[in-house]
Parts: sequence; C-alpha cells; structure tokens
Amino acid sequence: MRRFLLWTASSIALIVILGLSVLYVTQIYPRRVKHPELKLAQGALFIRHARIYTAPTADPIEDGAVIIRDGRIAAIGQTATLEIPRDAVEVPCNNCVVTAGYWNAHVHFTERKWAGAEWAKNDVLEAQLADMFLSRGFTTVIDVGSNPGDTLAIRRKVEQWDVKGPLIYTAEAALYPPQGIPYYLRDSLPKWMQARMPQPDDPDAARKAVRENFENGADLIKLFTGSYVERGKVKPMPLDIAEAAVDEAHKQNKLVFAHPSDLTGTTVAMESGVDVLAHAPDTTDGITPALFTEMVRRRMAMTPTLKMFATTVTTRPEYLNPIYDEVREFHKQGGTLIFGTDVGYMHDYSTEGEFEGLSKSGLAWRDVLAMLTTNPSERFGVNKDKGTIEVGKLGDLVVLDADPAASLTNFCKVHAVIRSGRVVWTK
Repeated sequence: MRRFLLWTASSIALIVILGLSVLYVTQIYPRRVKHPELKLAQGALFIRHARIYTAPTADPIEDGAVIIRDGRIAAIGQTATLEIPRDAVEVPCNNCVVTAGYWNAHVHFTERKWAGAEWAKNDVLEAQLADMFLSRGFTTVIDVGSNPGDTLAIRRKVEQWDVKGPLIYTAEAALYPPQGIPYYLRDSLPKWMQARMPQPDDPDAARKAVRENFENGADLIKLFTGSYVERGKVKPMPLDIAEAAVDEAHKQNKLVFAHPSDLTGTTVAMESGVDVLAHAPDTTDGITPALFTEMVRRRMAMTPTLKMFATTVTTRPEYLNPIYDEVREFHKQGGTLIFGTDVGYMHDYSTEGEFEGLSKSGLAWRDVLAMLTTNPSERFGVNKDKGTIEVGKLGDLVVLDADPAASLTNFCKVHAVIRSGRVVWTK
C-alpha cells in the first residue's frame, strides 16, 4: 500500500512538473521580449515608370519613381526628374501602380498552424505569413484576439527580421462579458484555454485584466460588448464593466476595439467610449441612421468585415444587404471606415470578396484606399510614419499590376510588397 501511495504521489508530481514545463515553454518563455525595437532595412531600393498614388486624395504621379534609402522614403517624383542612386536595387515595374502599404485591422493567429510559433521553423512561419498577409499587400496587421504566446513570438521574429512579415499590433486576450464566451469559441477551444480568457464580473476586474494585457505586451484592447453565447442570442457586456476597461486603456493612450453583434452591443460600445467597432453589427434590428450620427459625433470608427459574414454565416441577400446598408449609411454620414477581413477566424485569405462587399456598400476606390492606408494610420497615431508616400516616411509600399481606380478588386492584384525598406514579397 505504501509503495502504491509513493508511486501515485510521484506520478502526480511528474504530471504537475510536465504541465508547468509545457506552460512555461508555450506561454511564458515566448513573452520574454514584449516589443523589440523596429529595425529598418539598410541600403536603397527604387521603383520607376509607375503610376503612384501618394495619398487617397492626391492626383497620381504619372510615370513616377520612388526611392527608398535605409528603410525610409528618400525621394518621389517623375521618373525623368529623379536621379537614381548607383547602389540602389530596382523593384521591377511594368506599368505598375504603387500605393502606401495596406493595413488589415482585423486578424487572428488562432489557427492550429500558429501553435508553438516560438519553436516553429522560420521558413514555415514566413510562408504562412506570406500566404495570409504579404501576398495580399498587408504591411501592418492588427490582431484583435489570439493566444499571446504565439502572437508575441511571431511579432518578435518579424520585428527582428528573423522572418519576413507584416508589422503586428496585438490585443492579446479579448475581454468577454461574465459567462459570455461566444458559442463558436466555447465549442472549439480547450477548457484550459477558455479558463484563461478574461470574463470580468465587475469594473475592478476589468481594469485588472486590461492592465495585465498591457503588461504582457498588448498594443490595444478588444471587448466583446455583444457576444453570441448561442446562435442568435447575444449577451451584452455590462456598461460599467465596459466603461472601466475603456477608461483604463485610455489612461495609457491605447485604443479599444469592440465586437458589437447587435444594437445593444453597439450601444454599450458607443456609450463606454470604444474607439473602433471590429465588425459592422450583423443583427441589424433597431440600428438606425440616428445611431450612426451619434457614433460619428463621438469619432468612432468601424471595420466592416463584410466577406466574413458572407463566408461564415450566409450569402442570403436578406441577411447581407442590411449590413451593406449600415456601411453605406455610416460612410455617408462621414464615419471613419478601416479595412479588415477577420482572417484567422475566417480561413479563406482572399481579399476579393471584401472589396466586392465594399463596392456593394457604395464605396469608391479612393474611399477604400483610405480604409487601407490613411484611416488606420491616423487612428493609431502613426501617420507621421505610415499611410501615405512622403519623403521621410517608412518605406511601406504595395506594387500592383492593375489600377484600383478601374475596379476595387484590382487592389487584390499585388505584384510586390515592401516593408520598412525591404522587399518582403514578390509575385
């Protein structure tokens, strides 16, 4: 009997030790470096004989050229007027179109292939990042909720140039209403992971969760102000909890995104001071132009994620058309729209459907270019470095094979991508 008890105790101790070791290796060690200093490429690149859209509101530079030196834009103008440095490397361009680098303001690193990113081979990670982001033109992405142990490892490797990829902002772990994890996550994630997902039940707990996220390396906060706890049933986050979370984030000059779902979730997001709706509300009952008027007055922005609804919910026009109408009305009233697709949750990475949805919502190509470039960079307060093609700004560029002025889907026809002065992807 004594031998059995000793064996049992030893086995339990071993299991505990193994469990703690796995936790350290997968969740703690990958967070050891929260945010490395951004490295810029060295040397010079140039593109010539291109149509260059320097900003959404600017006339294009025809037969234009742009020179990048040590990660930043050194010169822009017509090809005939610029002297190309002898040491500069040319990025081939055959009647191409050049814009500032795209942002995707709604992504996730929750697919199984990202698990254990700290220990993944760099060439594997690089291929995955190219498929999901770089080949779509994204030089900056915003992760609005993933396993921090994986996201921080990917972010660090990108920022240290161990792998080519987009610059990553992360919300780390999203905050949910009390007992309010969405059914589609509750049904798919292991219990140990659900136990680590913050569901604050009072304002103090919300503030603590926000502080912990920032201490762990988060750049923003994501709230589920409206959570589908069952199919067709939305549970709102209590207003006082949302207000506390937003206030704590704003004290640190950080943005707050919200998943709204319906009228109540949108109202909680608006009244608590949320900065960006991470989706257009897809349960549209009670959503009125007056609501958008108030949102615009409060300077809220919205990321529509239109393709996601059509891909993961239904393509029925009676469901999608009211969402398109929301985006149209919000834009008509002067609301700020930001491009985002929800890739990671949505496993189809193609962006064509998002551009088609924005076209159905009445947006023109200049509106969409702003969604991809200036709107997110201004909202994140980095417009001195990103969003337009200007001397002194970061060398984040997208080279296109076709002009988006002719069709929104031409934004998808990416030929090459440059981030921080380095070519990170070519067709």
